[in-house]
Amino acid sequence: MSRLEAWFLHAAHVLVGGTGLLYALVRYYLAPDDPFAAVHPWQPPVQHAHVWTAPLLVFGLGLAWRGHAWYFLRLGAPERRGSGLALLLAAAPMVVSGYLLQTAVEPAWRTAWIAVHLAASALWLAGYLAHQLGPHRPR
Repeated sequence: MSRLEAWFLHAAHVLVGGTGLLYALVRYYLAPDDPFAAVHPWQPPVQHAHVWTAPLLVFGLGLAWRGHAWYFLRLGAPERRGSGLALLLAAAPMVVSGYLLQTAVEPAWRTAWIAVHLAASALWLAGYLAHQLGPHRPR
């Protein structure tokens, strides 16, 4: 992976993870200012920012798979393999549930996709941090 690709991936994580955490905070912990409002006034712009930045992370995942993950899996490198595999396992449910909850109409399905998305995203962020903070091979 080139330095530019790595920085792109880190920036995508900050944007998507940051907007996702902020969206969860606004949606689940902040009450609307207006008693007649259904949502907090920050909820729509934060949700839009999260949805608009998510494709950057999906693109970055493709870059990481091509230039990083597949290479080290083939090489059999043991460093940070556990966190890397956790990232691979969490990627599909995180991405797919993110798209499905945007299109689900039935409340039960929306609730299910939200639960899957929150769980997979929490696993993803924890795995990403563990992967970044794990032991590095000398270059």
